[in-house]
Amino acid sequence: MKVLVTGVGGQLGHDVMNELAGRNYQGIGSDLAPVYSGAPDGTAVTGMPYVQMDITDKASVEEIVSKEAPDVVMHCAAWTAVDLAEEEGNQEKVRQVNAQGTENVALACKKAGCKMVYISTDYVFDGQGTKPWEPDCKDYAPLNVYGQTKLEGEMAVADNLEKYFIVRIAWVFGVNGKNFIKTMLNLGKTHSQIKVVSDQVGTPTYTYDLARLLVDMAETEKYGYYHATNEGGYISWYDFTREIFRQAYGLGHEEYAPERLSVIPVTTKEYGISKAERPFNSRLAKDKLGKNGFQPLPTWQDALGRYLEKIDF
Repeated sequence: MKVLVTGVGGQLGHDVMNELAGRNYQGIGSDLAPVYSGAPDGTAVTGMPYVQMDITDKASVEEIVSKEAPDVVMHCAAWTAVDLAEEEGNQEKVRQVNAQGTENVALACKKAGCKMVYISTDYVFDGQGTKPWEPDCKDYAPLNVYGQTKLEGEMAVADNLEKYFIVRIAWVFGVNGKNFIKTMLNLGKTHSQIKVVSDQVGTPTYTYDLARLLVDMAETEKYGYYHATNEGGYISWYDFTREIFRQAYGLGHEEYAPERLSVIPVTTKEYGISKAERPFNSRLAKDKLGKNGFQPLPTWQDALGRYLEKIDF
């Protein structure tokens, strides 16, 4: 199987490439940079084939997909800076990347006759209530520019292709790039008290585990909408932070000892308004994975432990 992966400079694209290499598949990475610009960690992705591609350039995307002739395009590239997306000067660029860029990839896949895997988000919903969102739910009501443009990307895929997987994820963390865990670990070193919101609920997603699932999907023709986060139950950001520090302390990092560092739960309103409105309910129903024969991801607690052992902090 030959797979073209967009966004290999990011957390997920990096891990997808390494998963492909581990299965002896032919992975070709792509991103905006002229050469691979992700973590220089010595893993397979750093030495795998790479092609520079701007997904907002329709002709370039079509030419590269046609030339490489992949069996699957794994579309991991996206504008993911949620607050920056709200700035008026950025909104058109966000739409070009998340909506138009995705349409460009979808049209190129259609012309080449290949499968497409599109990574989306729970932000396509309004984030209200407590019921987990089902993958085939069509009650879309994005709260912000990021969610709206990712939804437009979904529509571009579903409207143009038959051989597609739309996979919604949430609360992503990986080795290659910034994420919530790294932010909390850094704050914990310099603060004795940290306030974290306790009224936004979801489940984390470790890109290492997600990459395995995405390649599993690409091997099949079980197309459609899916939700994929780690198992282990729904939690708040406050719950997640407490477990991050508990496990970090358990690994011998004394600075995260509960006697020195306390985590204070606050509401989103108490924490302060961010530029982008955030969903309170990021619960994603994942039953469809098992029903279609896919192995669910391990628990987020287990994923966190493996992640902490892999990174330097």
